[in-house]
Amino acid sequence: MSKRNTQAAKTAARERLRAEREREAKRAKAKRQIIVAASIVGVLAIAGGIGYAVVQANKPTHWEAQKDAEVVAPANTTGTKGTTVVIGKDSAKKTLKVYEDPRCPVCAQFEQTVGPTVKKDIDDGKFKMQFIGATFIDNKDNGEGSKNALSALGAALNVSPEAFLDYKAALYSKKWHPDETTDEFKNDSYLIKVANTVPELKNNKKFQDAVEKGTYDAWAMAMSKTFDDNKDGVTGTPGFVMDGKQLTADSQGTPLMTVADFNRVVGEALKK
Repeated sequence: MSKRNTQAAKTAARERLRAEREREAKRAKAKRQIIVAASIVGVLAIAGGIGYAVVQANKPTHWEAQKDAEVVAPANTTGTKGTTVVIGKDSAKKTLKVYEDPRCPVCAQFEQTVGPTVKKDIDDGKFKMQFIGATFIDNKDNGEGSKNALSALGAALNVSPEAFLDYKAALYSKKWHPDETTDEFKNDSYLIKVANTVPELKNNKKFQDAVEKGTYDAWAMAMSKTFDDNKDGVTGTPGFVMDGKQLTADSQGTPLMTVADFNRVVGEALKK
């Protein structure tokens, strides 16, 4: 083989090597571009995901949103946003304010023990009852039952004052009132099941629709605010006020948990 042929072969080999290096460089560049583009897309996706998560986290819950929603007041109510609920004969001279939270176990005890006496006194015209609903127990466990039950009570009140009282008694009954740690009242189906034990509400489609659609959810939140902003100094439930004075069984602030204490204390207040 001549020296000339050998030199040409070397030149050809170098050219092939140069061309291969260029192709490899192009492939590496394209790969880097793909990686960068994918990274950008990934970053944007992550940023978008984080942004969405932040928006969702800051989005008010259904019940929080109801604080600013338009209030549909039930029938048989008066006052701002229909939060004044007074039941009884017009001839009754005095009004007993009753503060209750639907999930409150002590309220359930009161209703089971003294509730029938309160109902009879209202029917007899001894006094009117003003109901103020609270929902503070929900705040303890991020629950919804107090609010949802209060909304359902609004639906019952829209039917009639009697349906309201009977439904309230049913919700607080031994059979239906859940343990405070069990947020059963958050379920519409459970509230409707209890309502079917009340004659006026049994299979009442209008009532059931109002519960399932949350017709009185905003009203429930407005009523809850009435409790939070009350000027009577009531901070817990059950609470009782007449003529601006809290009524308790003793100087320690014990609620009126027996028929004897209720009759004694309310009887004295009615005489003043």
